[in-house]
Amino acid sequence: MSAILEVRHVTRRFAGLVAVSDVSFTLEQGDIVGLIGPNGAGKTTLVSLISGTLAPSAGDVLFQGEQINRLPAYRRARLGIGRTFQIMRPFPGLTVLDNVAVGALFGYGGGQAQLQQAREQARACLDFVGLGRYAGQRAEELGGPGRKRLELAKAMAMQPKLLLCDEVMAGLNHVEIDEVIEVIRKVRAQGISILVIEHVIKAIKSLSDRLLVLHHGEKIADGAPDAVLSDPAVVQAYLGKKRR
Repeated sequence: MSAILEVRHVTRRFAGLVAVSDVSFTLEQGDIVGLIGPNGAGKTTLVSLISGTLAPSAGDVLFQGEQINRLPAYRRARLGIGRTFQIMRPFPGLTVLDNVAVGALFGYGGGQAQLQQAREQARACLDFVGLGRYAGQRAEELGGPGRKRLELAKAMAMQPKLLLCDEVMAGLNHVEIDEVIEVIRKVRAQGISILVIEHVIKAIKSLSDRLLVLHHGEKIADGAPDAVLSDPAVVQAYLGKKRR
């Protein structure tokens, strides 16, 4: 297997605050890596450094072996890096279908799709995440669970090679979480590599090939889920008292 993503000694400072500090890891082609840690640990900042909405203060981000530090977010998207956002902001006034078509128009391959082709692709993505029946509805009318799926559909319409998921299960009930887990597994079955931020430990453990743990912006663990979740440093920093 080969690494689709390499993060090398990446640091991000905001004035006097170090949000991410000297973090290194790799994500192998076709793997799912779970990114966990307390609130404020730097997880979303790290995803933003990979997707290009933030630039690193130090270190390197490599995608398919090429350094992408200087590329803006839209260029990275066209290389095949897609992401969802923790704060869901659908394009107001557009239907669910056309929200997803935007991703199809401007994603991987340089934004060469025509509108009709983009809408066809969008409809397939909506069916994929279970939102097909809402295609003609205005996106802002969707409830929380629907908006989570819409985030996934928009990202999938960009035809990513690497998908960055930021808390796509937050606020969902157990049934809805199980449904999203199945969608993410279907994404991986298409050969897409995934980095997923999640606080639902049962879900992230069942999904991930590896877990990466951040605390105060620093990597404190990286490895197989069972080993990471039993690591004393992780238990103390994130999980609290070890459950018997």
